[in-house]
Amino acid sequence: MTNTGMFFRMLLSAVFRRRSRAVMAVVASLVGAATLFCLAMICIAVPQQMNQEMRAYGANLIVTPLADSENGKSGIDDAMVEHTTEMVSAKGSEKHATYRYENVRVNAAPYVMAGVNPAQVRNLNHHWVVDGSWPSAGKVLVGRDVADAMGLKVGGSITIGYRASDNAASSGQASQSGTDGTDGTAQSGTGGTSDGQTSSGSTGAQQTQNGHVSSDIMDTSGTEFRVAGIVDTGGSEDSIIYALAGDVDKLTGSTRGVDVIEYSSGASDLTALVNSINDMTSMHVKAQQVTKITASDTRVITMLQTLFWIVSLVVLVFTLVGVGTTISSIVSQRRNEIGLRKALGASSHAIGVEFYVESAVYGLLGGLLGTATGYGMARWLCATVFERSIGFNWWLAVVSVVFSALVAVVASIPPVHRATRIDPAVVLREE
Repeated sequence: MTNTGMFFRMLLSAVFRRRSRAVMAVVASLVGAATLFCLAMICIAVPQQMNQEMRAYGANLIVTPLADSENGKSGIDDAMVEHTTEMVSAKGSEKHATYRYENVRVNAAPYVMAGVNPAQVRNLNHHWVVDGSWPSAGKVLVGRDVADAMGLKVGGSITIGYRASDNAASSGQASQSGTDGTDGTAQSGTGGTSDGQTSSGSTGAQQTQNGHVSSDIMDTSGTEFRVAGIVDTGGSEDSIIYALAGDVDKLTGSTRGVDVIEYSSGASDLTALVNSINDMTSMHVKAQQVTKITASDTRVITMLQTLFWIVSLVVLVFTLVGVGTTISSIVSQRRNEIGLRKALGASSHAIGVEFYVESAVYGLLGGLLGTATGYGMARWLCATVFERSIGFNWWLAVVSVVFSALVAVVASIPPVHRATRIDPAVVLREE
């Protein structure tokens, strides 16, 4: 029989003759591998899914024209919208919606009207609850606060008038309510939270041919629209009236750019993207993060990662102690055998290699069983706690098995070191 064959025969004999100790070592590795693999799966998969789902709750990036630029008066034109969108999409997936805001009057009361592309807004803000349908030609979507204040119902009518005097004072001011102008972040994020914010290309007491532009504060005339639906978001969007961009152009008698572009960006570094847009001074626009979305997302992910590292450290210590204690027990039981082998000429290196390989076998078995168990635990936790599914990560499984074997070998270093220092003369004299 070759030396290699004899080595594996002795290894298998050592494992099966001390099955109880072997099972304890495997169980220790299994518990560690299962816990670590389960946490790693959750901490990798859940934040990715949560990030995608958080993006469904509106924008995490807004772009507005600089107030002191030409864009501040005419809004952001289509070419600049396309250019900005290209910059955002180059850093990751994106969804966006554009808004043109105008101050309007309904029964002489002031309101904000937004010209939008309904498909864009609907795709960006999945959390909006719309009773009825989205705006179309001649039909508007009114916020819940507006509907309650005026007693509007789906299918009813609303007369909206545009007055140049309402917008002349705010011409060139394209800013979001809740925007912190000092740090470049916006505190609230979706659907055009722009109470009182508009800009207009019209000035003075201008009159259009259809008579819808007026400077008379008590004038209740205007254009009649049908109420296509009522939107309820629980935010400032509920105080806005939404219409097609083309209908807003007709109402104001002018065509201009948009006041706000909202993005749901999948960029890995949103701050760097914001800075890259703001550094392009020739664009005459200002980009800001929406902190309500990004801060919530970051906070949840940070908590999960912190929990992972804390629990991982505790589990790693227990695994090292468990495997190390088991190997120490095996060394104590085989003390006489080790002494006899050294007396017959076995080197300390050969004895150490045998114990290290035995430990690695325990770690591999425990890693395989623990990885399978950990995946089952991860699936169950994701389904019951996070209410989402999770797929199997093969590269992480390989890392888990290899790491389990490595931990078992590291844990066996102290007892193996003691085994190689056994004096055969002392052991045999005791016999």
